[in-house]
Amino acid sequence: MKQLLCDCGQAVFFESERCVACGRELAFDPASLSMRTLTKTDQGYVDAGSHQHQYCKNHQYPGVCNWLQANTSASEFCLGCDFNRTIPNLAKAANLQRWAQLEAAKKRVLFTLLSLGLPIPNGHVQPGGLLFDFLEDRQSDGERYPDLEVTTGHLNGVITLNLLEADNAAREAQREALNEQYRSLLGHMRHEFGHFFHDAVLRSVATQGSVALNELRQLFGDERADYAAALTRYYREGPAPGTELNHITAYASSHPLEDWAETWGHYLHIVDVIETAEAHGVVSTANNFQARLNAFRKFSVILNELNRSMGLGDAYPFVLTPAVEAKLAFVDSTVSRLREEYAVAVDY
Repeated sequence: MKQLLCDCGQAVFFESERCVACGRELAFDPASLSMRTLTKTDQGYVDAGSHQHQYCKNHQYPGVCNWLQANTSASEFCLGCDFNRTIPNLAKAANLQRWAQLEAAKKRVLFTLLSLGLPIPNGHVQPGGLLFDFLEDRQSDGERYPDLEVTTGHLNGVITLNLLEADNAAREAQREALNEQYRSLLGHMRHEFGHFFHDAVLRSVATQGSVALNELRQLFGDERADYAAALTRYYREGPAPGTELNHITAYASSHPLEDWAETWGHYLHIVDVIETAEAHGVVSTANNFQARLNAFRKFSVILNELNRSMGLGDAYPFVLTPAVEAKLAFVDSTVSRLREEYAVAVDY
């Protein structure tokens, strides 16, 4: 995440709605990937350049969004909220808080994807485009159980998120039940976006010919393998010995599609962390992924030491082996290819 500033010079967070220094209202502008400092008028809001703006419909009520509505769009929603197909039942107070956390995680991923110049078709207007269903688990008002009824996942462009993923206790119960090192809402979002982009990746490498397709399958495995059978086997037998040498997580070894999604998610972890560190002058890297990967390898140790200094668990409890780094490099080259194919100009 790049550093965001109020017009008064105060550093603000991506989720900020008001500057703590000058008290003025703030809104994130997805068109410019920057924070706008706003002044309210009878016609709406204006920025320092006297340009008119309107908040996303989800800003005032139910208060889950700080993005601006696109001036060129007929939708009352911002670019991020316009992907929503199903929202939670807002009659329940807990659902509102959980949805706000889901939106924050979703929009942080969207920021990275927009920064990378990746196309994000909207499923409301394009078949197979991105849509979100935020669904409530019947356990959400009672005791948390490891076996959730609503499955978080992706199918034909639709990303489904169980609201309990935004509940710390329920998410931790899931992490322990599945013997995971790490489980976060943002990590889930990045993983599911990996599934969403996989179809575009397949189309992309297919146009490049058999060499690119073979490279994808050599690194990650054949995505045509029986998915249900692979997952059943993984949950019955666990990861095979030596999995940690070739996969970023144990779950990545369950099926080539999960290996891709896990690797994609960690690629976005790395991109965001290093961009943040560079924006705050903590690290400086060359303009290529290998340099950023090298910087992240060193910086992740510092992150873990800082967490341990605070009595917390490691921020990044994973090992970047040569095999994993080769997969991450392939994801980076794929991102570049997708960006070029859609002719999106970005500063990256």
